[in-house]
Amino acid sequence: MRFAARVAREAKVWAQSDAKPVSTFADLRPGSYKRPEQVQGQIMQLFLDTTDTAVLKDLAETGLVDGVTTNPSLIAKSGRNMLEVIAEICGLVEGPVSAEVAAMDVAGMLAEGRKLAGVAPNVVVKVPLTREGLTATKEFSAEGIQTNVTLCFSATQALLAAKAGASYISPFIGRLDDHGAEGMDLISEIRAIYDNYGFDTEILAASIRTPAHVKEAALAGADCATIPPAVFQALFKHPLTEQGLQQFMADWAKTGQSIL
Repeated sequence: MRFAARVAREAKVWAQSDAKPVSTFADLRPGSYKRPEQVQGQIMQLFLDTTDTAVLKDLAETGLVDGVTTNPSLIAKSGRNMLEVIAEICGLVEGPVSAEVAAMDVAGMLAEGRKLAGVAPNVVVKVPLTREGLTATKEFSAEGIQTNVTLCFSATQALLAAKAGASYISPFIGRLDDHGAEGMDLISEIRAIYDNYGFDTEILAASIRTPAHVKEAALAGADCATIPPAVFQALFKHPLTEQGLQQFMADWAKTGQSIL
């Protein structure tokens, strides 16, 4: 659907809603437009990309960790049984926990995915963005099993995943950057396509390398971002914050006062 046609279609929705209409045509550029139901209550979620349960438990105490993603490489690094790790993680966070299948054929993915989904109610079955993976995703969707389609590197792949009923699509930002592409452009393209057609699939920005990636993903309209613990820790920090706090504390000490 062309952009102008989308504007006309959605204008009718705005007219029937209580949402404040946009003020200029510039506000309706692809990637910036939001459907009325998205205007309020839309909160970007932050997931941790880790299987280190000690680190997860510590960071979850902030109340800012909305979920967890895992992959075969992280499971291998942990040196633990996958089902035990996933079960422990699901006990530490209430949000979605992505657990990836290892099979490459549809029957194998379905069997593994059903077993993983049985570990805990908040397990999201992670499948690769292949023909077989999307075929399995379609079946999982019909069975009410949530899915995270991973290793997405193009907007057309994301379109197919949404049509298959994926709960989440994981575009790999950092890896695209590594190959000379602008990974964040992919987030914007997917956002525009999903908004065009009202897909419910959530955009989960992955392969996040820096706090700047998190900021750019938020600006581009990603619903979620999964980030390594070190990057999550870095989000709290800024040198001027630290300098300012040191000055405030030094001045406070000079007063000799105590609040308690």
